[in-house]
Amino acid sequence: MYRFFTGREQIIDGKVHITGDDVNHIRNVLRMKKGETILISCGDEWEYTCSISELSEDEILADVTDAQKPGKELRSKIYLFQCLPKSDKMETVIQKAVELGAFEVVPVSSKRCIVKLDQKRGKQKVARWNGIAESAAKQAKRMIIPTVHEILGFREALEMAKEMDVKLIPYEMESGMSRTREIFSSIEPGQSIAVLIGPEGGFDEAEVELAKEAGFSSITLGRRILRTETAGMTTLSILMYLLELD
Repeated sequence: MYRFFTGREQIIDGKVHITGDDVNHIRNVLRMKKGETILISCGDEWEYTCSISELSEDEILADVTDAQKPGKELRSKIYLFQCLPKSDKMETVIQKAVELGAFEVVPVSSKRCIVKLDQKRGKQKVARWNGIAESAAKQAKRMIIPTVHEILGFREALEMAKEMDVKLIPYEMESGMSRTREIFSSIEPGQSIAVLIGPEGGFDEAEVELAKEAGFSSITLGRRILRTETAGMTTLSILMYLLELD
């Protein structure tokens, strides 16, 4: 069953008013007809089962037939601070982060990042990344569309993470898996979590020290060196497993 996102204000008297790009997608790409069923999310815990009642060029109307709280979101908000990787790896990172339950992805420009984006190109990239996040959210049947934040500098990222309850920085020079297990097992549902992942060249040592001073716990993900796009997925997978436990 296909899922679409609308604003709460688009549900009026038991009908959902679908506008924008989704109109073309429903009519011309999916070729859906009256009476077919879709799911609607408004960015909160509610999910609406709806039956398409009218299709026009500018708007689609769907009758709400059921409302439920499926509990598909993780019990903690996870913010993935991802240092900019090369080529199109960021697209993969965002797609998989959304599938794994991240609440927000924050691109970060750090010292060893090979990719350098000016303001114009940065805005274009962020717009594209948000489109990828929306598509991934629909595919994964998320209740929300995770936001891809504007690109931040390293110190700006640390400042943003300042008020978060748990702050993790996987670091290839760290050792001691037992300590990492203790840190993961101490996380409680409801706590906000920041995960800071370095670029291909890793973090500069001074950056790691700055992160520690800002309250980040340096952890290891094992004896093997993981690629930047793998490290984030690994950390999010562990957190998803722990936070999904009943």
